[in-house]
Amino acid sequence: MIILDATVVSIALPAITADLRFAPANVTWVVNAYTLAFAGLLLLAGRLVANHGTRAMFLTGISCFGAASLACGLASDAWFLVAARAIQGAGGAIVMPATLTMVTGAYHEPAARARALGLWSAVGAAGAGAGFVMGGVLTDLAGWRWVFLVNVPITLAIVVATPIIVTRTTRGPAKTRLDLLGAALATCGLTALVYGVLDSVDHGWSSATVVASLAAAPMLLVLFVLHQHRWASAPLVPLNLFRSRQVSAANAVIFCLGLGFFASPVLLSLYLQQALGYTPLRAGLAFLPVAGALFVGAQLAGRLTHRLGVRLVAAIGALITGAGFTLLTQLQDHTPYWPTIALPQVLFGLGIGVAFTPITVAATAVPAHLDGIAAGVLNTIRQVSAAVGLAVMSTLVTTHPGGNGTGGYGLAFGVAALIAVIAAVGAALLLPRRPATSPTEPE
Repeated sequence: MIILDATVVSIALPAITADLRFAPANVTWVVNAYTLAFAGLLLLAGRLVANHGTRAMFLTGISCFGAASLACGLASDAWFLVAARAIQGAGGAIVMPATLTMVTGAYHEPAARARALGLWSAVGAAGAGAGFVMGGVLTDLAGWRWVFLVNVPITLAIVVATPIIVTRTTRGPAKTRLDLLGAALATCGLTALVYGVLDSVDHGWSSATVVASLAAAPMLLVLFVLHQHRWASAPLVPLNLFRSRQVSAANAVIFCLGLGFFASPVLLSLYLQQALGYTPLRAGLAFLPVAGALFVGAQLAGRLTHRLGVRLVAAIGALITGAGFTLLTQLQDHTPYWPTIALPQVLFGLGIGVAFTPITVAATAVPAHLDGIAAGVLNTIRQVSAAVGLAVMSTLVTTHPGGNGTGGYGLAFGVAALIAVIAAVGAALLLPRRPATSPTEPE
């Protein structure tokens, strides 16, 4: 459900734009508000899970998520919806590392952990794929508000069932002080970066607000790194974690893959509805190929990773993803769905489904007490790549329209294909064949 809510909105964006009178350049903030809050708070959430226990923080996060979903569904103003989406992202940020910590904590033997993470990735992939379809069905048949309201009864059921199903977890040996300043620096830096890129669409790169945002972003993020390294008594991210080559490489590869993958549903949704005239329902059903391919790829990934190793499986998955994006560079004003749109979806869905599991295995092969932090870092990198990728690719589409407004899509997917190939090369050169189970322990 948490991952579904990052994609379910994609199909509903045109309807939300019309109903709440969003400016075209600002409607992506319905997606980015969720993504940025999610990304900025994941590191803090990982520490909260370690301090207060998995079950307690899972319940806190899912309750916050449900309340924010209700607020989104009742929103009558554009920026109220954006604010509610940010709170929804904060709830999701708490839930995500709790779920990943449950999985990595339950399985320590490499083959069993790979299979469990494959299942975890497959469920996430199913959520992402189902979001496209559900977004179309709910928007067309019930209205865009039900894209959010459908979460409310589900979260209520989860809150009731969790104390019965999930055992209480013990906290670590010592309760760690929370680095609130670090969380604020990271969130503000990421927000400034994405805002600057998005605002350039309307006002140009020389605009004072764009220049100020893009200048502030690196300064804030550098301050965050310095704070973690020199001043924080209990840093959100112990930087020595990245002495492990496999952890650093895995996060770099997931960042590259995420730039194109997480932006592609939004771009394809807008293309199908605005360029080809699809209804929301038809656009949602058009994503069935990628939904099925994601699930199949993630299911295969656990077994393939155990047999062939992390490096080879991640590289192959990234190359298949790049092939899918390359085919999408041929989008035109009247592109037929079969096979010009459906086949690329199958390829990049299968590739991402295959690649994410071995990357997750490598990124979370850390000592047990660092599971939550490693999970938080990985999911943060993934969400940051989603926000930056959507901002950059949306800018490419808007500023390089070509033809009747479709040329920019080809350019955007061409860039995504190139970055996917870079990710494949990085995986082949930097990831280990078999991840070490005890990387250098941070101080």
